[in-house]
Amino acid sequence: MTSQPSGSEQPFSQAGKLAEPVQRWIWQQKWKSLRDVQEKAIGPILAGGDVILSARTAAGKTEAAFLPLLTRVLQQRARGLSEGFDVLYVSPLKALINDQARRLESLVEGCDLALHRWHGDVDAGQKAKARARPSGVVLITPESLEATLVRRGGDVPRLFSNLTAVVIDELHAFIGRDRGMQLQSILARIEAACGRTQLDRIGLSATLGDMRLAAEYLRPDHGEEVTLVEGLDEGNGVRLQVRGYAEQKPAPGSVASGLAAPSVVNQDVANDLFRTLRGHSNLFFAGSRQRVEAYTDALSQRCEDAGVPNEFFAHHGNLSKSEREDVELRLREDPRPTTAIATTTLELGIDVGDVESVAQLGPGFSVSSLRQRLGRSGRRPGHPAIMRIFVTEEAPEAITHPVDRLRLDLVQSIAMVECMLERWCEPPDPLGLHLSTLLHQTLALIIQRGALKPLEAYAQLCEIGPFRRVTRELYATLLRAMAAEKLIETSTQGELMLAEQGERIVESHEFYAVFETPPDYRVINGSTTLGVLPADHVVAPGQTLIFAGRRWLTQEVDDRARVVLVVPTQSAMPPTFGGGFAGIHDRIVAKMREILSDTSVPPYLDTMAKDMLDDARGAYFEMGLDRRSVYEVGRGAFVFPWVGTKRLDTLALALMERQFKVGTARHCLEIDNCDPKGLRDAITEIAAAPPPDGRSLASHIGKPFIAKFDRYLGEKLLAEVAAVERLDPASLPRVAARCLLNR
Repeated sequence: MTSQPSGSEQPFSQAGKLAEPVQRWIWQQKWKSLRDVQEKAIGPILAGGDVILSARTAAGKTEAAFLPLLTRVLQQRARGLSEGFDVLYVSPLKALINDQARRLESLVEGCDLALHRWHGDVDAGQKAKARARPSGVVLITPESLEATLVRRGGDVPRLFSNLTAVVIDELHAFIGRDRGMQLQSILARIEAACGRTQLDRIGLSATLGDMRLAAEYLRPDHGEEVTLVEGLDEGNGVRLQVRGYAEQKPAPGSVASGLAAPSVVNQDVANDLFRTLRGHSNLFFAGSRQRVEAYTDALSQRCEDAGVPNEFFAHHGNLSKSEREDVELRLREDPRPTTAIATTTLELGIDVGDVESVAQLGPGFSVSSLRQRLGRSGRRPGHPAIMRIFVTEEAPEAITHPVDRLRLDLVQSIAMVECMLERWCEPPDPLGLHLSTLLHQTLALIIQRGALKPLEAYAQLCEIGPFRRVTRELYATLLRAMAAEKLIETSTQGELMLAEQGERIVESHEFYAVFETPPDYRVINGSTTLGVLPADHVVAPGQTLIFAGRRWLTQEVDDRARVVLVVPTQSAMPPTFGGGFAGIHDRIVAKMREILSDTSVPPYLDTMAKDMLDDARGAYFEMGLDRRSVYEVGRGAFVFPWVGTKRLDTLALALMERQFKVGTARHCLEIDNCDPKGLRDAITEIAAAPPPDGRSLASHIGKPFIAKFDRYLGEKLLAEVAAVERLDPASLPRVAARCLLNR
């Protein structure tokens, strides 16, 4: 299916407002015109205030922000030079900072300004030099910004009082997450330390489902004042295909012969990937790091068997920086065909050049991610964006579970494509409590400011800062929990100070990140560091693994030094890495039901996918799911509320409170050993009752430690967080009532 380009290029109608060095740089690039988002951004950014720029990947959002921002900097300098950085650019990835530094270097230097990279891999001497004479543009991660505030709180006014604006790249990667709350809090702390009532914030994103919610994130409680700029650049059209495959049984001797396990690599998928991707430059998003390694090995092996040079290379967060950068450089600058097989590491805006196509294994978890990935291809004039989605389902003769008959991975893939074609993607999550991050920010603020009163901390973090849902009473409960864990104590003047355990935490270099960073083991071959493995998945001597797309034998494991020494081998299995589940939005699941109820066949399905969809629809009607939500099987039942993950989990917990044995089975609930009438009575009771106390439901959640500092919160606060962030008790009566309407 192909959409037509809309003619995105505009004449230089606004470029005359830019400073002369900026205009000269545009001329040097030999641009014939500005892109749509670049034209639209000039006026609002020059005028000042908060702005969100949203446009597809590769639409020129970075330049859209910096062309007018550097103009403002030059105008400000013309009025008199003052000490301090001029523009702060915050990115979620160090690799993206390195990429943007290369992209912005000539523009910034053409304006006679300094450009500084600032993250954990940058030499300490370069950072010290920038601190000594702060000016120009600094590209930084939230963690490095946090470290600057904590270690050098007294320098904050000198470093940042002169800021023209803060640019937040990949805004969608921060919204609704602990790291995003940390960044908001850091910016509020900078504003307070510098005496700035409002420092202009410029958010950049390719995927924002609800611009107003994004605006509220960018400027809490004042989202209506944020200017929204949406680029209309549609690119060169889109070509999509969803391909269906049957799961394969393990082949005799496959493990012994060194092949990746069939449960990880579908050989038919690997054959089609080799056929369609070889000879071109592509991105293949394989899902987990384990699958990345397994498919890289399988495709590299096919190159060897065919007697052709290898074109397939792994790219994920556990590989070393040099391994990842080699793949990125080859994609961007090497004319040889290259396919990077990645997790989500290449989903954000790292420049990988002109990628011809994108492939994806399975449906993924969000339309936002699908849009982001699709935007990585189709950048060359006249070339459409190309995406292929490879979906595996059980073969008909192998199906033993009733839900497998519905082919829900295939149906979810179709639903996501349809939502994307409708120009919808997930809106940002509503503001949560984020108490783990608030605990972290309380410790950071104490170090930055020195001892301070509890009410001062509350005002800075919760009234001025982003933790708006936290009441004084709840913050007091958090402080008491922190004191009980010896993180903080109170001085004789009633001021908050670090206690013994708190001092140990903040002294660690891992303190500055609000996400968990478990200890890793370095994987080394000879003198080359290949990357790292999480500590809970370190292999023993004599075991084998696939890593960096190659096969290795483990010679030695040094637990003290956290090192795994490996040598090449011919037989190996991929390691298992961890990975979280992001949750599915209600609209996607509702769209899945529409697809199952429909008779039309999307034109982008291949023959196998069409047959699978036909089978799924037959099973849907045969099971009576078109007219009921409860499907009884033997001594159990399945409940299909057709809602997203959060509401599905809430209904599951409500049934667990009524002593039902409940499990989730891919978009539905599986109730084991139940009386059907008793189940219907329970759902009727839930529908008629007022919404329950979310904290009571949350008490049934296993593994409550999700965020980095959750272990210090205590049961009461953990229940508060889970009730707000992981459940939706207010919707429970409506969800139950819908189940009853379709009996």
